Amino acid sequence: MKKGLSFLIAAIWVTASWAATEPYGYPITDRWQATVIGTPKQLKADLPETIPIKKRRITIFEDREVPEPLWFDKDLRYFHALQKGPAPLIFLIAGTGVSYDGGKNNNMARAFYQAGFHVVSISSPTYMNFVVAASKTGVPGHVYRDAEDIYRVMERIWDKLQDKIEVTDFFVTGYSLGGLNTAFVTLLDEERQVFNFKKALLINPPVNLYNSISLLDRMLENIPGGIDNFDRFYIRLVEQIGKVYTRADSVNIDEEFIFRAFEAVNPDNEELAALIGVSFRITSANMAFTSDLMTNAGYIKPANMTFTKNTSPGDLETVAHRLGFTDFFHTYFYTHEKKLQPGITRQELADAMSLTEIEDYLKNSPKIEVMHNQDDIILEEGEIDFFPRVFGARAKIYPRGGHLGNMEYRDNVDHMVRVFTQ
Repeated sequence: MKKGLSFLIAAIWVTASWAATEPYGYPITDRWQATVIGTPKQLKADLPETIPIKKRRITIFEDREVPEPLWFDKDLRYFHALQKGPAPLIFLIAGTGVSYDGGKNNNMARAFYQAGFHVVSISSPTYMNFVVAASKTGVPGHVYRDAEDIYRVMERIWDKLQDKIEVTDFFVTGYSLGGLNTAFVTLLDEERQVFNFKKALLINPPVNLYNSISLLDRMLENIPGGIDNFDRFYIRLVEQIGKVYTRADSVNIDEEFIFRAFEAVNPDNEELAALIGVSFRITSANMAFTSDLMTNAGYIKPANMTFTKNTSPGDLETVAHRLGFTDFFHTYFYTHEKKLQPGITRQELADAMSLTEIEDYLKNSPKIEVMHNQDDIILEEGEIDFFPRVFGARAKIYPRGGHLGNMEYRDNVDHMVRVFTQ
């Protein structure tokens, strides 16, 4: 009887969330296409073309020794855009493997600056520069320790800014993995109270991180011929993308890369899944290789191999691309964590890297809100129900948009800003 009642309550919340967002004008109904294509230009929010962004570097660990190939990343890079007078300050946390100046953080920065906020943008703790410069262990992925690393970065940046600007309140938001990070950073702030965040917004976060990375790894099964053809599939993408880039363009493995790949290849849904999987596999390879160099654990590079800034990665690059997020978790991350927590099992570790771990806090904290999509590709079936069940009226669930495809849609941007201004 209790189980039936719980199911009914969850269904009512889901229905209410859908009703609250209809009618909804985001036009792409296929979740794979939405994830890759994003928002058509004419439907994006009207934002300023430029804001006074200043890119900066900061040393987080003064005595850190950085492997020679990673010398360029010794200092952490970030940006800020500051108002001339007193204003609230919002921290932006990027998604998996994305830098502080990626497209989505730039878009959020323009929206919040236009709304009157000081803005500070931070890379994902899984981004190479962050792993080198700001991760205490050099091994990203543990949600509590990642939160401590992010919070430390926020403190250091605030130390530099507090004599230059007047801040009325502090806020924080992040998308995808950055949304998950935002939840744990906000929880940490309840203890540390350096910022006393007034509001936090989680945008398209995973519920259980292990479930989501497993989904992303399985997308590569859609490569024609399977994972063994990763290199061939990737080379074909690069060749096709080269045909649509002009000579003046620069090529980065980011959202723009994926969009250009879609333009060039015009794939079906299975190839779209493979395309998204390739993007995240490159991200996981960069993260894992960087972490391995930092710890000299022998995961990708043999521990006894000398690696300098002039060393070609050669076969190591192929090895890195064969290893996904779940390989990183089982072979490298779990081994590292077991040294710190000898009795922990793989399942216990996977369960801990989840919003369900802090469900009571999320349910009872009115300062935290979430916006998500019913058809998000990084959620297992049924996981979307976690958000209306736990957040109630603080959950905004859109009927479509895939993973972040509608993040720049005008209604979504309007809601994102209103969370912090009402």
